[in-house]
Amino acid sequence: MKKILLGLILVSMQLFSIQLGEIPLAVTLDGKDGGKVDGSAWNSTMLSGKVHVLFYVDPDEKDVNEAFSEALKAENFDKAHYASVAVINLAATWKPNIIIEALLKAKQKKFPNALYVKDKKKVLVEKWALADDASNIVVFGKDGKTIYLKNGKLDQSEISKVIQLIKDNL
Repeated sequence: MKKILLGLILVSMQLFSIQLGEIPLAVTLDGKDGGKVDGSAWNSTMLSGKVHVLFYVDPDEKDVNEAFSEALKAENFDKAHYASVAVINLAATWKPNIIIEALLKAKQKKFPNALYVKDKKKVLVEKWALADDASNIVVFGKDGKTIYLKNGKLDQSEISKVIQLIKDNL
């Protein structure tokens, strides 16, 4: 009985986790759950039509993949085929949301080609099984399928591989 229960739990977790080569479960961040910094809703179905790099980050871990962010900026990918999204896991920090939200609005103005999104209730942790209190990188192909997934810091070798993966999928 325990094996059957464990198997059902693992299968149900897989139904909600993000998988390579698949389009993840559609998720909307709006209202009390979060959304774009301008207050409008964000939906994961927006992650198609271009190659998208999604950063899902605990504000306390914001610098973990700074080298990857800088490498992406240096590539200056064509915005007609590439986009980046930073989803901030506001529930993962002790810092007041009002301060983080003000910083995000300023970043959105400074970097208008990136999209900043708030996740106030750990929705992507629950629905996609992304790591909580961490820095996650997810790359989506133009068809919206996941082509790369990493929890934690990318080393220089991984950065090079992901940059090449993006180029190959543009």
